[in-house]
Amino acid sequence: MNDEKYFLSNLISDYLDYLENIKGLSENTAKSYQRDLIKLSKFFKVSEVYNLENISEEICSAWIAELFQNNISARSIQRHISSAKGFFNYLKKSGLIQDSPFELINSPSSSSHLPNILSPEEVSQLLNFKPKNSQEKRDIAIIELIYSSGLRVSEAVNSNLNDFEENKGFLRVMGKGSKTRLVPVGRYAQSAINDWIVEREKLMTKDDALFVNLRGSRITTRSVQERIKNIALMQGLPPVNPHMLRHSFATHLLESSGDLRSIQELLGHSSLSTTQIYTRLDYQHLIKVYENSHPRAHKKNV
Repeated sequence: MNDEKYFLSNLISDYLDYLENIKGLSENTAKSYQRDLIKLSKFFKVSEVYNLENISEEICSAWIAELFQNNISARSIQRHISSAKGFFNYLKKSGLIQDSPFELINSPSSSSHLPNILSPEEVSQLLNFKPKNSQEKRDIAIIELIYSSGLRVSEAVNSNLNDFEENKGFLRVMGKGSKTRLVPVGRYAQSAINDWIVEREKLMTKDDALFVNLRGSRITTRSVQERIKNIALMQGLPPVNPHMLRHSFATHLLESSGDLRSIQELLGHSSLSTTQIYTRLDYQHLIKVYENSHPRAHKKNV
């Protein structure tokens, strides 16, 4: 490395020696590891990380987000993560760190699938039924809330009655990393929640949970996933999961507003680069509109 003053330089050199002399890796493979680790080292330095103790999972995730932002392919990012994991496992085995910050970080799929979303018409189709019982009124309220406010399923099930503000116009949400945010609740969701609360009161539950099961206990994420999947099938749709509703919320909002920064706040993303995947979804939507509408979008066979 050119910057010998940075604290990781010697550690990376030691690791590369280990790969070549102990593990028997080829020179080309070792150089590939070296290039990836130099990129990581430079990112740490720009982020003002100057000791091993300050290297966290969050900052490693930020490095991966930057790779995505720079349009590095999913396959290449897989290799970068593999290089970093090997390096930090070496540091762990050497007793220099207790845990690897890359331990819980997964590599992206090579196919780099974009999130599945529902169209506004499919969301309407999903909710186009009259609830026959209190359970179905609760299910409609959950679906409306997740789609209206872009919640994670965990955030929906962990919501409490006293988390609402301004006559249910806003909901205080505890997101990842114990970060609290305030999200708006649309009128359809408000109406569905009010209908559900009437049914909820009949259960005489002492739990503060907004959504409870028929025994009066807080509903589980697994139960919500199963209920939404079954409702989708009942409504003639493919299986739908709660995260598809969150993705649909973000995509539909971006299509109509173009305000990525506000969507980042509403979703509770710590980094804008995480939210930027929805620009790719929106771009795909525009391409489909173009291909279906423009007279010269496709070459005609002569």
